[in-house]
Amino acid sequence: MKNSIGITAVFVLGIVLGRARLLPSNLLENDYTLYALYFLLFFIGIVLGSNKNTLSVIKQINWKIVLVPAGTIVGTYLGVICTAIFLPELSVREVLAVGSGFGYYSLSSIIITNVNGSYLGTIALISNLLREIITLLMAPIIVRISGKISLISSGGATSMDSTLPIIIKYSGERYGIISIFNGLVLTILVPFLVTFILNIL
Repeated sequence: MKNSIGITAVFVLGIVLGRARLLPSNLLENDYTLYALYFLLFFIGIVLGSNKNTLSVIKQINWKIVLVPAGTIVGTYLGVICTAIFLPELSVREVLAVGSGFGYYSLSSIIITNVNGSYLGTIALISNLLREIITLLMAPIIVRISGKISLISSGGATSMDSTLPIIIKYSGERYGIISIFNGLVLTILVPFLVTFILNIL
């Protein structure tokens, strides 16, 4: 929760400083988000490549484990399509792009901002951040109502890191490998799915 609150605080601070014009003019006039995206993708690659658990997780999996990220993707898309009914100002393509963040708010919001503008990028940031917060706060209720696997799907891309401890606590240690695999697959897919939906669909 501290990490989520910290991210939200930094975001709000950026809005306040931007509105108040308290930052240097060259910082306000130039768009540095593309460079931030490059750095973010670079460091994601380093983290995934240097993580010794990545290969061990892949070696331990049964082919049926692939159904978890597949189900997460299908469930997320069905959910955001239903949400689109209540958001006439957004197209189905736009809500699908937001949903394709799968909780990975930092990466998806930067990509969406670069391709579609800051309005949709802000929506992506807030909605994907809320996905993580809801998973953390509602974990016992999610498990009780929908089952242990559903908590992993709720965490989305964050199920390999920030929501992993809470998933293990309420779903059990035997679901840890499934959770890491789910988060790993979704983390890799986020930039491809978001870009594909915004540029091709």
